[in-house]
Amino acid sequence: MRLAVVDDNPQDREELMSWLKTALAQRRKPAECLEFSDGASFLEAAGQDHFDLVFLDIYMEGMDGVTAARTLRSFDPDCVLVFTTTSTDHALDGYRVRAIQYLVKPYRMEEVEEVLEEVLNRLPPEESVIRLHVGRQDRLLVLREILWADHFRHQIHIHLGDGTEAAVRMTFGEFTDLLREERNFLVCGRGVLVNLEHVRDFDGASFLLDDGTQVPVSRSSSETARAAFGEFLFQRRLSQ
Repeated sequence: MRLAVVDDNPQDREELMSWLKTALAQRRKPAECLEFSDGASFLEAAGQDHFDLVFLDIYMEGMDGVTAARTLRSFDPDCVLVFTTTSTDHALDGYRVRAIQYLVKPYRMEEVEEVLEEVLNRLPPEESVIRLHVGRQDRLLVLREILWADHFRHQIHIHLGDGTEAAVRMTFGEFTDLLREERNFLVCGRGVLVNLEHVRDFDGASFLLDDGTQVPVSRSSSETARAAFGEFLFQRRLSQ
């Protein structure tokens, strides 16, 4: 989940963010949480990558929250919107931009948790993600988007469905430990792992992925890989 808190009051913004992180941690809900001090910077970020949830202050200098919400709705109809405000005078505006709730300042932790619980019940089921330190920042990777990965020069090179690559400095064992509960991932050689969801075919020596990539399979892993791929296909048919 990706969420934002937009508020030009640093104290209000930091307090709400702290409460949200605490509530999400208690619910074991991984989330990328971003703060913005004005509507313009938030809209720029929202235009680049979708937010699942935004807490948006109505009374801000410059662009007010209602204007920011209207602009957001022009390109993102799905983001869940919660207004934070000192007054509910904008109830009609909230209805027009489909804000699901208001938090009236000064709010309490209990109110934040109630709103968050309502929001989480409205959001679609979350995709499985892992949090990794890529470059100089933490990044959430959706497991479905991982095609395959290999270990080279003390880094895990994670090849993604959009054609990009994320390089993470960690051991191969540390990386596979993050995926041990995921049946779709198979170690098919020394320092090589593939996501079976993206495998089109197997010729005994390599997996052919749906983007045309051929991922090599070691001789010692060939029979295990064949059996694992067959079982994966069988289980997928059963679930359809």
